[in-house]
Amino acid sequence: MAKSNKPIFWSLFAAGGTLAAFLAPVLVLLFLLAAWGHAPSVLSYANLHAFAANWLGKLALLGVITLFLWHAAHRLRVTLHDFGLRQDGRVALVVYSVASVGTVLTLLYLIRI
Repeated sequence: MAKSNKPIFWSLFAAGGTLAAFLAPVLVLLFLLAAWGHAPSVLSYANLHAFAANWLGKLALLGVITLFLWHAAHRLRVTLHDFGLRQDGRVALVVYSVASVGTVLTLLYLIRI
């Protein structure tokens, strides 16, 4: 039986989807409140910068952004297949490469904070 790397990508997709299901409504609500000028004081620049400067905050941001990227990559791969783009190997290479580059860039950016 040939070994497959599908469980790795599937687990990243599932974790990102679960996280998105829990966080996306909260993020939408917070952005709407901020757009209407009613953002809580906890979302001030100083507080968010302090969160992102802490190693635990960096780890949380890295996890959220990375899992969102991998979820989006896998969802895009499946969607393109449903639309008739049947070159799955090339599509997988492109979308997972973009997710990998996004992960590395997120890591580098968070290290600089």
